[in-house]
Amino acid sequence: MLETSARLLRLLSLLQTRREWRGPDLAARLDVSTRTVRNDIEKLRTLGYPVESTPGAAGGYQLGAGAEMPPLLLDDDEAVAVAVGLRTAAAGAVEGIEETSIRALAKLEQVLPSRLRRRVNALQTFTVSVPYDSPAPTVHSETLTVLAAASRDHERVRFGYRSHNGEETRRSVEPYRLVRWGRRWYLVAWDLDRSDWRTFRIDRVATCTPVGARFAPRPLPDDDIAAYVARQVSVAPRRYHAKVRLHAPLEAMRQRLNPAVGTLEEIDSNTCVLSTSNDSLGDLAVYIGLVGVDFEVIEPVELIEHFRTLSARYGRASSAGGR
Repeated sequence: MLETSARLLRLLSLLQTRREWRGPDLAARLDVSTRTVRNDIEKLRTLGYPVESTPGAAGGYQLGAGAEMPPLLLDDDEAVAVAVGLRTAAAGAVEGIEETSIRALAKLEQVLPSRLRRRVNALQTFTVSVPYDSPAPTVHSETLTVLAAASRDHERVRFGYRSHNGEETRRSVEPYRLVRWGRRWYLVAWDLDRSDWRTFRIDRVATCTPVGARFAPRPLPDDDIAAYVARQVSVAPRRYHAKVRLHAPLEAMRQRLNPAVGTLEEIDSNTCVLSTSNDSLGDLAVYIGLVGVDFEVIEPVELIEHFRTLSARYGRASSAGGR
């Protein structure tokens, strides 16, 4: 039989792993009587853990939300995951949580066993992040928190929104999902003024305020909401819109290309057209070149000229290398 202090920790750990426990099940796990379980539950309550109980044969115990944050128990893998997540957040693209993440990380690493600290440090030391050509757009942590809570509570929100061309508008929406895609955060919401689904870049959202009005959830526009956002992002307004004939079967390209790159249309069994867009001709050329099949640029003229410039440059490079 476990000593009282060790038993309390074991009981707390069990309560954190399941939404609800029956008293006899806890007693069996701890090898004690149900009376001892009741006494230990009371001790946890005096320590600040809001353990709720339901009487009766079908009743049980569950760990609820309290007025203050009590200590949490984490297993080894959970502790490593939290530490790595905090280190990532400290250098991430969510504005306003860097300092808080560092403080929380310092508290956690202070009590991490040496074996877990070595795991965290090894992962950090031997993981290399490839920098992007341009910095990731930052989002406010408060905006993410407000939108997540409103999505959970089915509460309408209003916010200012800046479009790709800089136009400022005021939007009233029913928020449903937050999606992290690449380096950006997106909100999938029902736009009340346009009576349609919209995908918003959260780094363009300003002054996000819940209005208190609740809404009845609608069916989502797609069962796979990440794929839905990918499709919306691929057709978002950009400076350059390109059509490229790929000399490969449609299905082969669907398996190779990320849906966020663009849309594909079949011409025949061996050819398809990729429609894509970007604000940079250079990025478009890189994406198309990495497809790994023969291709022809249909439009725009600027991209055709860019490939001619690249062709001449690569030709000079190959000639120089053969000397």
